[in-house]
Amino acid sequence: MITYLSIGSNLNDRLAAINAALQALAGDDQITVDRVSRIYETSPVGGVKQDDFYNIAAKVETTYSAHDLLDKIHQIEADLHRVREIHWGPRTIDLDILFYGDAQIDDEVLQVPHPELYRRKFVLVPLLDLFDAGDPAYQKFQEASQALPADQEVRVVAEKLEY
Repeated sequence: MITYLSIGSNLNDRLAAINAALQALAGDDQITVDRVSRIYETSPVGGVKQDDFYNIAAKVETTYSAHDLLDKIHQIEADLHRVREIHWGPRTIDLDILFYGDAQIDDEVLQVPHPELYRRKFVLVPLLDLFDAGDPAYQKFQEASQALPADQEVRVVAEKLEY
């Protein structure tokens, strides 16, 4: 199943954390990492005072079910010492499923498409890197991104990750 993920970090070595998450994904025989966006430095949202994030988007193919993939990314977060203390607070690593094919999932543990997707420039801008400009999804993500407040800053910091 073609799946789109958002990956971010704002604690310790942000780039190393994102690389480690990508390595864990790529090292799983049920996941193939197809494309990865540029690396963006982004301002935090949600009102918690904290450092800026590094964020990327990744297109992967997986044979996992959506819920098994969620379990897998939670395991990767745990392996990379993710601690959930403050909602929308600082984190060593954060992996979110944005899209799982065309599936619409809304249960107690998983919502796909991700419910905050269109309110987060740090998700939309990296996602644009994974689509061609003529793709209708590209147009939709670009319009949504441009409609968001300017204080959601997003800056390219690197073109490519080596994972």
